[in-house]
Amino acid sequence: MGYIGNRPADSYTSFAVQHFTTSATTTYSLDNPVANENEIALFINNVRQEPGSSYAYTASGTTLTLSAATSASDTMYCVFIGKAVQTVTPASGSVTNDMLAGSIANAKLANSSITLNGSAVSLGGSATTATTNGITEADQWRMTANKASSGDINANLERVDTTGGGYLGSGMTESSGIFTFPDTGIWLVIANQLSDNLVRLSTYTTTDGTTFTVACNIRCDSSTQSGSSFFMFDVTNTSTHKVKFTYDSGSGTLYGSTSVNQTHFTFIRIGDT
Repeated sequence: MGYIGNRPADSYTSFAVQHFTTSATTTYSLDNPVANENEIALFINNVRQEPGSSYAYTASGTTLTLSAATSASDTMYCVFIGKAVQTVTPASGSVTNDMLAGSIANAKLANSSITLNGSAVSLGGSATTATTNGITEADQWRMTANKASSGDINANLERVDTTGGGYLGSGMTESSGIFTFPDTGIWLVIANQLSDNLVRLSTYTTTDGTTFTVACNIRCDSSTQSGSSFFMFDVTNTSTHKVKFTYDSGSGTLYGSTSVNQTHFTFIRIGDT
């Protein structure tokens, strides 16, 4: 809608109210000047009074004159209906979720805790730390050379570095074929093998750091084949819960490469323990 003059300020509007300390008098001072008595609504003992010189009161400037004196036991207040007080601050409890549009800047959030999707989030300083059940760690390693015979895969291992590849979080660490997890949680361990003839690839886990037991395996028994195994490992202690891979080959070859994923291993933290 068009208008003439300065653009009105966006603001919230309410009416000013003044409460009086009554005594046996007919004259009181107003907090805000008015043109006449019609710009205020006067209440005595919660009963609205009729304005005018022939009625209950008159007003001019900051002077309020009653037609009859009040007593100390009376209550009296007025509402300045001719003077709307504007503020850019909404009344307490007046802003609802439906009134919010877009996101709230981090700087506007207090240094306290809020709940985000059922999880506690700590706010403070320039960093926000969230504890969630989402994926925070994911890593992928591969065997870089062919293997025959049998034994642990304890050499020729590398983190996948093919162009465009990457990992999430701190990533796994490996020493002599034994993989250590960066965080506790439920981990999905995926083993993928590419081989020919009779080859079995097994996933072994330990919960004491010493004794490994087989968790799952893959077996290929004909000309060049591939296969995958999946194991969900509950890692409650990163010092003792570890994983390694072994292979058994009768007359076949387990394939590896430094440029493409052939025999490779994927580690994904899928949630809290």
